[in-house]
Amino acid sequence: SVTADIVKAKPVQIWKEFSAHTVAVDFAEIRPQVTGKITEIRFEDGKTIAKGDILFVIDPRPFQAAEQQARAELGSAQNDARHTQKELLRAQELIKTKAISQRIYDERENTALVAKTTVAAAKARLIQTEINLDHAFVKAPFSGRVSRAEITIGNLVETGSEAPVLTSIVSSNGIYADFDVDEQTYLTHIRSVAKNIAAENAIPVKLSLGGGTYFYEGFIHSFDNRINTASGTIRARAYFTNDDKALLPGMFGKLQLGSAVSQEHILVSEKAIGTNQDRKFVYVVNDTNKVAYREVIVGDSVSGKRIIKKGLQDGDLVITEGIIRIRPDMLVEPKIATTSLSQEGGISLTQVK
Repeated sequence: SVTADIVKAKPVQIWKEFSAHTVAVDFAEIRPQVTGKITEIRFEDGKTIAKGDILFVIDPRPFQAAEQQARAELGSAQNDARHTQKELLRAQELIKTKAISQRIYDERENTALVAKTTVAAAKARLIQTEINLDHAFVKAPFSGRVSRAEITIGNLVETGSEAPVLTSIVSSNGIYADFDVDEQTYLTHIRSVAKNIAAENAIPVKLSLGGGTYFYEGFIHSFDNRINTASGTIRARAYFTNDDKALLPGMFGKLQLGSAVSQEHILVSEKAIGTNQDRKFVYVVNDTNKVAYREVIVGDSVSGKRIIKKGLQDGDLVITEGIIRIRPDMLVEPKIATTSLSQEGGISLTQVK
């Protein structure tokens, strides 16, 4: 008497597991772009802020004074330019009657051109002072969650390559999970069925954290443009909406990558598969209830069963337990395991005639 199962192909979605870590969609370290003393901090540590919100105020008075001076210089330059232009127009009329020399005309023309250039330079200086004044009010570049203030009121900060970090911001519009996919999985599991970006984005992913306590569903955002020759992997990135804001950048977890489409496969219990050197095999029961040796090629593992790529067909009766006691050509009495409908539940065996 042996326990057996009639195999039949059914739709299967294969899931692969990888280690992953979360990354913010947008991240910025906020540094000063002008030199001065911090006079205000307008946010609370760890709070959510909107794009354009003022975070720090660097004493704006020097920049306001510079902006007013530049505006006055621009006005003076424009007045000079208007005067020189009038002089040039007079000279143009006088040169026609030879009332002035060519040298005087050339001088007035040159003076008008210099005045015009001076106006352009004054406008550029004004724009620069306006930019500096705007930078005195340090703003959030995007919406998100702000960290703590690293430098407090009263401290002098300087711009440049050594500018200190004032705080940092991570965006709140979802989160990425980065992971590495081996080349074989990429070719057989993804590229063979996902032919474009839209198909890649349809590939489902699941992220588990806390030893499987928390689960999040997302989708593939992108794959890198090359294989890392040192590791034989390709960088991949999944996206999660993170509606509950529980996912934070820097978390580590397990990411399950599902196949793009479900495909028909025959599944067999791991217990039914034997190993003969480097070959895999199963025992099947033929029409005369005799055992037959069947070499198979196995694929991925799915919920404790293995995909059989080659060697079995729909309707084959495969011995699922006790194959160590079985030998080819043995006469057996196969029984198929079925779920009992009694109150106790459990498993009952049905004899195959």
